[in-house]
Amino acid sequence: MNQPNPPTGPGGQPENPDELFARLEADLTADFPAIAADVVDLDKARNLRRATENGDDPDGLSVYVDTPAPKTDALASRWATARAAKRRPIIPAWAKSKLELAAAAKWAAGHAGHTLGYHAVRSPLYAAKLAARSPRGTSRLVGGTWRWVSDAESRPVRAAAVRREDVAEYLVLARRRDARVKARGALLALAAVLGVAFVAVLLVTTPGWTQLAVLTAGLMVLGVAGGEADAPLIDRAVVATKVQRLTSDMVVRALGAMGLAEVNKALGKGGSGVTFPAPITRDGPGWRADIDLPYGVTAIDVIERRDRLASGLRRPMGCVWPEPVHDQHAGRLMLWVGDQDMSQTKPPAWPLAKGGAASLFKALPFGTDQRGRPVAMNLMFANVLIGAMPRFGKTFALRVLMLAAALDPIAELHVWELKGTGDLEDAEKVAADYGSGADDETIEGALGSIRYVYKELERRAAVLRSLPKERRPENKVTPELAADRKLGLHPLVLVVDECQELFSHDTFGKEAGELCEGIIKRGPAMGVILLLATQRPDVKSLPSGISANVGIRFCLRVMGQTENDMVLGTSSYKNGLRATTFTANDKGIGYLVGAATDPQIVRSYYIDGPAAGKIMDRARAARIAAGTLTGVAAGELPEREQNTTSILDDLISIWPAAEPKVWSETLVAALAALDEARYGGWEPEQLALVLKPHGIDTVQIGRRINGKVVNRRGVELAAIRDSITRRNQQRSA
Repeated sequence: MNQPNPPTGPGGQPENPDELFARLEADLTADFPAIAADVVDLDKARNLRRATENGDDPDGLSVYVDTPAPKTDALASRWATARAAKRRPIIPAWAKSKLELAAAAKWAAGHAGHTLGYHAVRSPLYAAKLAARSPRGTSRLVGGTWRWVSDAESRPVRAAAVRREDVAEYLVLARRRDARVKARGALLALAAVLGVAFVAVLLVTTPGWTQLAVLTAGLMVLGVAGGEADAPLIDRAVVATKVQRLTSDMVVRALGAMGLAEVNKALGKGGSGVTFPAPITRDGPGWRADIDLPYGVTAIDVIERRDRLASGLRRPMGCVWPEPVHDQHAGRLMLWVGDQDMSQTKPPAWPLAKGGAASLFKALPFGTDQRGRPVAMNLMFANVLIGAMPRFGKTFALRVLMLAAALDPIAELHVWELKGTGDLEDAEKVAADYGSGADDETIEGALGSIRYVYKELERRAAVLRSLPKERRPENKVTPELAADRKLGLHPLVLVVDECQELFSHDTFGKEAGELCEGIIKRGPAMGVILLLATQRPDVKSLPSGISANVGIRFCLRVMGQTENDMVLGTSSYKNGLRATTFTANDKGIGYLVGAATDPQIVRSYYIDGPAAGKIMDRARAARIAAGTLTGVAAGELPEREQNTTSILDDLISIWPAAEPKVWSETLVAALAALDEARYGGWEPEQLALVLKPHGIDTVQIGRRINGKVVNRRGVELAAIRDSITRRNQQRSA
């Protein structure tokens, strides 16, 4: 086959293809000058497209931030989604909790008992109604029987045949009607004969009570038959309030009514909207909705506008409880909407009000949350701070914890109520030390009790150190050690109500604050529990060392952010824990922090004065039986550490001659030699703590021993003399 000759140039040589294409392009441009076009390099275009798909940088200028989504099959994607999903519990939480299960069973039994009792009391009225309705029921029964026998239901059909003058159809219908009436009449006659025979046998062979029962049953049947639809026989024993079901539309509408710009933007045209990561479900006596707020909106933004949210939902504020979800992102909101205002619901009785003992090593019933679920508190190895405005349930909440501690027969109580109204006066029946009043003498007595508790820490620490390691595996008091009365490691509970009167006292406040801070830090491991309550949570009334170290906090209604954070901890207000949102009706309701993993909204149990007195009588009887009644309750002088003002004089009396500065170890040993009962067991740290209220600080003192300089903390003689001078001047004044 012949091959075509390649194109040749002017010299007869084969022409270069590039030159040929260039010449043709020039000719086309000359022939069609109006057409503007570019020659596309297909290889370059393909490479550019491939680089774009792979997220590469083809020209070194642009950067592709989002990498292409990995190509996975549908099965792998579903598997990953299923593994990341959160499983809902098979058994609901309330059924796994003994307290919640008992509360639910108690409610169900009470509901059933109330219903039965309600109807039992009204049973004569129901019987009278049935008797009154029986004539109408008899009339209806006779009329219905007659209509059935006479085949009254077919009468309209026969009448229609007559109107149409359809003789054939009428004759057929008439014959069928006659046959039906004849059969039904025979059945009625048979029933009448049997009925008469039954009545005759009943009257002759059965006792009178059987006849009465049959007659009563007949009257009841006739009475029911004579009833009217708009006049029910029995009343409702429990009238349930109709509560509208919470829906996503209601939630979205309420969020849009709060005035948040980002929410309105998200709900507008083209916005991302509001999403619900889980279905809205029934949760106790209310509804729970988990909400993912729009980008940039936090749960705190919604909590700040709780009143507007409640308005948007058309519910009382006491029913609407928005909370942040701390283990999720800041835009996740948990909204619980109750059927009834939390402050209007009847508070349940304290589980230990009628009977039972308590152990401080176990959870103690404290209150209920919004859903009515019991909330317990573990007091052992913890301290508690309760704060609120006056008249909002602070003392009642403290009373619950004090009574629980009193029901533990091995616990030793020291109770100080510094308001002077006797709110905790029943504690005197069981307490080893007790005082009530805001006067200097009572406050000094409270300080003496605190000194005793602080000194007890030293003794308990020494006892723990002396025990074999197998008896103190965690170096703290256990139930077994507490039960051993020879060791003296029983729970020691110090209760101070209106503690602001103590901490703000000009003379005793500073020392009391220092000692209580030490008790909070060191006491839990040694079985010492401090319970404080204040109605004025500010810097002066509540030292920062105390507010920063308390483990469990309960804050009822307060007025400002400062008071809120003083009780609940720094940044609590910023994180959405705002006791300022409670209203005047929310008495006894507050935020509880530290008793569980997450903060809780809790309503403490309500125990009035007479009920508290009965519980204390029970606690006293248990202590008498156990042989643990001591101190004031047993008619003995309480153990208190005396005022340490004279320690300045004691230091002067044992001060080494010609020594301007002395180590604390030396002074402590000399004080113990002077008064073993008073100073025995003191450590240098305790000496420093006792001297601080007198304005004396320990300093670094160097001594040369064996040619080396040894530095230790000590006291200067000049500081002690200056403090004694100031004291004497104050006494003279």
